[in-house]
Amino acid sequence: MSARPAKGGGRWVSVPPERLNPWIDGFATRHGPFEATGDDRLVRLTARDGALAELHVPFPPMRPGPPHVTRLVEHARAARRVGVVLVRLGGYAAGVFDGVELVASKVGSRLVQGRTAAGGWSQQRFARRRSNQADKAFEVAAETALRVVAPHLDQLDAVVLGGDRKAVDALRADRRLAPLLALEAEPFLTVPDPKLAVLKETPSQFRAVRVRVVDPP
Repeated sequence: MSARPAKGGGRWVSVPPERLNPWIDGFATRHGPFEATGDDRLVRLTARDGALAELHVPFPPMRPGPPHVTRLVEHARAARRVGVVLVRLGGYAAGVFDGVELVASKVGSRLVQGRTAAGGWSQQRFARRRSNQADKAFEVAAETALRVVAPHLDQLDAVVLGGDRKAVDALRADRRLAPLLALEAEPFLTVPDPKLAVLKETPSQFRAVRVRVVDPP
């Protein structure tokens, strides 16, 4: 589990579905009995000492209503088939996960030259060449996503995107990806160069329950 500061106060914690019950038990041990409320996207635990835990439902919506905690745990641990598309400038990965098992994948890269400090016509020619290389890289990334993920479209519960936001935004203009993007779900996965090892680790991010914890005053 990881923690980082939350905008507006508190901190974010990512909890694996298999650790959700122990984490909630620990919250009660630290802060006392709590009241659980919620809806189809958020479960809120308000403890006797004033501590607050906001548990964001992964792959919403969840069937709302009490018992909120039990419903959230069952929803988070449900088996899902998820497509993943990761793109950074010059690199890409696409995969399909059945739970945490990677059942289809392809990764690759395309040369995109780095920036240069030269000026004049040489700089302009270089910029055009670099832009063309980037366009080709994004085209190959889109084709890879279609080849790997699209055949599973009817079986997918969601598609998760990640890598670099600007690179992913470049893919959104490709109309061929519209059926995949219609299944887009949070979170956006901020990952390094999308190698196979990076792709295989993504379930730890997209399956986790994101929790905003606010300690008592």
